[in-house]
Amino acid sequence: MKSFWIITEGERTILEPRDVPEPVADPGQIVVRVHAAGLNRGEMIVGGAMHGTEKIGGTEAAGEVHALGTGVEGWRVGDRVMGRVIGRDRGGFAEYTQMQAHQAMHVPEPFSWEEAAAIPVSFLAAYDAVVAYGRLHEDQWMVVTAASSAVGVACVQTGKILGAKVIGTSGSAEKLKILTALGMDEGLETRSPDFAGRIQELTGSGANLAVNCVGGSLFGECMRALGFGGRLATVGYVDGIHEAEIDLRQLHARRQVVFGISNSELGENDRAATAAGFKRDILPAFAYGRVRPRIDRVFPFDELPAAKAHLESNSQVGKIVVEIG
Repeated sequence: MKSFWIITEGERTILEPRDVPEPVADPGQIVVRVHAAGLNRGEMIVGGAMHGTEKIGGTEAAGEVHALGTGVEGWRVGDRVMGRVIGRDRGGFAEYTQMQAHQAMHVPEPFSWEEAAAIPVSFLAAYDAVVAYGRLHEDQWMVVTAASSAVGVACVQTGKILGAKVIGTSGSAEKLKILTALGMDEGLETRSPDFAGRIQELTGSGANLAVNCVGGSLFGECMRALGFGGRLATVGYVDGIHEAEIDLRQLHARRQVVFGISNSELGENDRAATAAGFKRDILPAFAYGRVRPRIDRVFPFDELPAAKAHLESNSQVGKIVVEIG
C-alpha cells in the first residue's frame, strides 16, 4: 500500500513516499481503510523530537472499518470510523492503518470523510486543555492565543459548546473575522505579549482559562491575563521558545494552576480516558449538528508535501486535510 513516512533531518522533517505491507488487526485493534487524514503541526514541525526519527506520518484518520482484532466489540466491517492513530509502524498517511479500539469513534452521520479526519487530534487536545484539565464552565472566560491554528479553533469551538465566553488572539484581522463567525466573542489582533490589560478590561477580573498555543514568548502575558484561580494550558511552542519566567508571588497569592497538554508520554489508559470523555461530553454536539470542524484546505494524497508547506506557511484557519483512496 502507499504511505508517506516522516523523516527527521536535523531540525526539519521531510516526507518520503514508501510502499509498505497492509497492516493486520492485532488484539484490541481495528484496521481502517483510510479515506482522509489530518495534518498536525507538532508531528510535522517537531516530529523528530516527539515521535522518533522515522515513522509513518499522520496521527489521525477517518475511513471504513476493514478488519477487527480479537476482543473488539461494537464495530462491524464497513462502519464509518475516525480516531487517533499513533505508533511508528502505523499512521494516517497510508491507504490502511491500525487504530486502537478505545480511540475509535463513529463518524457523525452528516460529516464528510474530510470533516471526520479534522476532529480527533485537535479536538481531543482541546478537550484535555479546556474540559478535563481546564475545567471551563458556562459563562466563564477563556483566552486562546494563535486561535486560528487547528487546536486553537478546536478550543474556541469547544468553549462555545460549553457556553463559555471566548477571546482569541491572532496577528490577522481576516482570521479573527472567520473565528468570530464561528462564535468567538472577542478577537484581539496581535502577535505580541501586549493583551493582558485588554483581557482584564473585557472580563472584569481576568480570564478563568488561558490556552497558549504559541509558547514561551506569550507565557508571562497569559499568566497576567488570568484571574483568581485561573488556569493556564500550554499546548505547544511553535515560537521555539521553551523557557519562560514565572511570578511565584502571583501564582501563590491568586491560587493559579499551570499545566501542559501533550500526548508524547501518555499511556493507553490515559488516551482511552480522554477519548471516552470527549465522546461523552463533546461529540454529541457534532452528532446533533451544533458544530462542524473548520477545514482550511483539502489536498490530494499525492500532494501531501504541498499540504505540509501550506501548514508551515501559517496562513490557515483550522485544519488541513489530505484525501486518501
